[in-house]
Amino acid sequence: MATNDERLSFKLLESLHTTGAGYDILRYISLPDLFGSETNTLLYYTGKNLARKFDIDSVEDVSDIFEKLGWGRLDFVKEKRRYLEFELMSDAVVHRLNAPIETEFRLEAGFLAAAIQAIKEQECECTEEINKKLHQVILTVVFTS
Repeated sequence: MATNDERLSFKLLESLHTTGAGYDILRYISLPDLFGSETNTLLYYTGKNLARKFDIDSVEDVSDIFEKLGWGRLDFVKEKRRYLEFELMSDAVVHRLNAPIETEFRLEAGFLAAAIQAIKEQECECTEEINKKLHQVILTVVFTS
C-alpha cells in the first residue's frame, strides 16, 4: 500500500482486473448509505485526493487513467482562457446512465480537477453536465485563480 507521500504510476492499474458490478454497488448503494447527504461532496474530494496519488504529467495520462479505471473515454474538447472542456463517453457511461439507480460523476470530476491543477499548476474546480440523450458527460474544469 502506498504511503501518503508516495506517488503511484498509472501503469499500476494495468495489473488490477475486476468486474464493474462490485464497484458500482459500493459506489452507488453502499457509499450513499454511509455518507448520506454529503455523498457528492465526499466523492468529489475523494477523486481529488486519488488524483494527487498518481504521477500525472499530461492530459493523455489522465485519459489513460480514466480508461483503466473503467470510468470511460475522456476526450479533450476545447480550451478557453478560464476553462477546459472534456467529454466522457463509453459503453460504461451508457450503462451507468441507463442504470435503474441514481448515478453521478462527482468522483471523476474531482479527479479531473486535481489532475488538471497538477498539470497546469493553477487552482481549479470541475463541474459535470450529464446529457442522457447523447449518453455523454461534459466535464468542465474552471480555473479559479
